[in-house]
Amino acid sequence: MLPLPVSIQQHDGAFTLSETTGLGGDRRFTAATRWLRGVLQTSTGFDLDARIDLRTDSIAFIHDDTVAAGGYRLVVDADGARIVAADASGAFSGAVTLTQLLPPAVNRRALVPGVDWAVPATTIDDAPRFGWRGVMLDVARHFLPTSDVLRFIDLAARHKLNVLHFHLTDDQGWRIQIDAFPKLTEVGGWRTESQHGAARHAPGDGRPHGGFYTKDDLREIVAYAAERSITVVPEIDLPGHARAIIAAHPELGVPDVAQDADEPSVWTRWGINEAILDMGEETVAFFRTVFDEVMELFPSTFIGVGGDEAKKTRWAASARTQALMAERGLDTVEALQAWFIRQLEAHLSAAGRRLYGWDEILEGGGLPKDATVASWRGEFGAVAAARQGYDVIACPDDRVYLDYRESELPGEPIPVGPPLTVSEVYTFEPVPAELTEAQAEHIIGVQANIWTEHMDSARVIDYQAYPRLCALAEVAWVGRERDLPGFEARLQQHLARLDALGVEYRRASGPFPWQERPDAEGRPSTREQRAALVEELTKDIRA
Repeated sequence: MLPLPVSIQQHDGAFTLSETTGLGGDRRFTAATRWLRGVLQTSTGFDLDARIDLRTDSIAFIHDDTVAAGGYRLVVDADGARIVAADASGAFSGAVTLTQLLPPAVNRRALVPGVDWAVPATTIDDAPRFGWRGVMLDVARHFLPTSDVLRFIDLAARHKLNVLHFHLTDDQGWRIQIDAFPKLTEVGGWRTESQHGAARHAPGDGRPHGGFYTKDDLREIVAYAAERSITVVPEIDLPGHARAIIAAHPELGVPDVAQDADEPSVWTRWGINEAILDMGEETVAFFRTVFDEVMELFPSTFIGVGGDEAKKTRWAASARTQALMAERGLDTVEALQAWFIRQLEAHLSAAGRRLYGWDEILEGGGLPKDATVASWRGEFGAVAAARQGYDVIACPDDRVYLDYRESELPGEPIPVGPPLTVSEVYTFEPVPAELTEAQAEHIIGVQANIWTEHMDSARVIDYQAYPRLCALAEVAWVGRERDLPGFEARLQQHLARLDALGVEYRRASGPFPWQERPDAEGRPSTREQRAALVEELTKDIRA
């Protein structure tokens, strides 16, 4: 099983599904019941009707408040299977575990005849280590159609991940319908071409790219995720990574500083540019309206505001911006970004939400304690934030960035960053050792990040994400003590499930020929080079 349950007791015997098996139980677990029925009916062909008497020949969901939050107890004997939980999340996780006790063919999307659908007699007591077990999906660099997003969610749910951090905006595209400002998608939702490869001198591909999610699309995505006990956390990246915004609304750019020759336009390159939002009150009002519409669509407690990689050279060169800083008593451009983040935080907090941003939001000071920090620049952001009393999601680039290449093999497609293997993901410890016990309580979760500059389809995302996301799922679920050889053995069995689900994961031997990209140059780095860059990137936090 994957992730590995906390406690497993195996018994003699088995429970075998048949045409007479029932499935039902507590109405509080209707979503998990419906999901499990859909999975089992499709491959087995059995009706699995609900029935009043679920004591024999049945799969039953049972409510019990004594079970740990997010956890479950699964009891399988000759009479059936009992999934006992205190909440919907635990019930769903128990359902996932039950599917993993069945033959891998249960994951097929059509009837599979001739299979003995036997579940070994087992008692499992299980609960997750972290409440936030996430994966970030970037749909700004390459748009992913709604159907592919739903598939991505389903695969994450089958690994007991429970947060989708949805990166909806960036320099290369704006992907969310905002009724008050239709130009954000009309103009900002597409670009004329994309950079072909990762090298700085890489050419453009000459092919327009775009797309956005309507409000109905996003409601579908949120509801589909909720059925699988996944919360969708939206991110609107501000005040940098703003080329698509400024292309749609040039008045939101810094007005008295020269732009690049290709501005205003949605950016066609990868990397970081100098486009940044003007810090006038009009900009704050604009994004209050944007976030009002975002909050209508996404019921999540956490709302992402970005805050990362904002180059502030235009603020420093702008007389208007310097005047605004003087009026507000701000001495540095870092303090100006912190002021902007506080305006957004106040608006979100007034609506009962919590601001969530990358670790740059620590810079400049004054961040409200209710904010939550995604620590991506190595481990230092997690340490700094936790010591100051902020909740943290651990997602350091050198351990969980799944756009990084997996090996030194020359065939790795468009290689970027240092190599990051399955075992390196698996051995990642989210809680820094130097934190005290009280500080460690602020590490509330862990997630992998999937940046899609070089992932232009679900097939490529499969290759980059799996099986490394399997390793991250176990990191998020189990404690500090993990067994790498045991995981590797279980992973070999789990790959049969991924095969049945149609996941084009990376084989341990490397890419197949059709997964290589000899047409597009990469930009790999070593761990030492990346560590030196992170040291430079975090100098403001360190100061």
